[in-house]
Amino acid sequence: MPNRFEGRAAIVTGASRGIGRAIALRLASEGARIVANYHTQREAADAVAAEIERCGSQACIVQADVSRAEDVERLVEAALKAFGKIDVLINNAGITRDQLLMRMSEADWDLVLDTNLKSAFLMTKASVRPMLRARYGRIVNITSVSGIIGNQGQANYSASKAGMLGLTRSVAREVAARGITCNAVAAGVIDTEIWASVPQAAIDSVLGMVPAGRKGTPEDIAEAVAFLASEATAYITGQVLNVDGGLVMA
Repeated sequence: MPNRFEGRAAIVTGASRGIGRAIALRLASEGARIVANYHTQREAADAVAAEIERCGSQACIVQADVSRAEDVERLVEAALKAFGKIDVLINNAGITRDQLLMRMSEADWDLVLDTNLKSAFLMTKASVRPMLRARYGRIVNITSVSGIIGNQGQANYSASKAGMLGLTRSVAREVAARGITCNAVAAGVIDTEIWASVPQAAIDSVLGMVPAGRKGTPEDIAEAVAFLASEATAYITGQVLNVDGGLVMA
């Protein structure tokens, strides 16, 4: 496997499990040094760091609530101290608090918007500074097809993921002239722990709308991210790549 990221340094938020873990390991497998962010799951983050090191790369794990500006500044400072630069930023941190709109609390709305969308704003703003100085950077936002088509019971989640699409395009326009790209990967039905509590009948109903007929894997998302985070995509920016088995076709 070619080392497309040899010498590069990447921050992956929400890297302790699921899609974030898969992305961190995928980039590390091609030489990237990884700043693996986690919020609460220290043991899982330690395990990811150990796997990164088994790949022959370097890992720096940083606890931070990326919806808080002071935590984001500390995370970026730790990344620069560890590796001297930030070449790649993956805004992956995200949560769900599903409920029908009429039953959704203001607290759950705020928590999801802060964790999913505000975090991407804060992380991008802080990470772009060293990228601008280096005249190089790759930003990839992990969004969802729910932000494109909406989803019943996910007004907060869908709104946060739709907001990431607008953020992606706006940032792309602002930084393109300085060698920095900003793109998004819209995930479809991905086999992560979020589905563990969903009844099989509901899963079957959703999969009935997926032409591929199956759930995707975190590795499917990681492959798309590795492409958009590579040097080969210098002329691709402001784009959304749907990795969804054909669920959304437009």
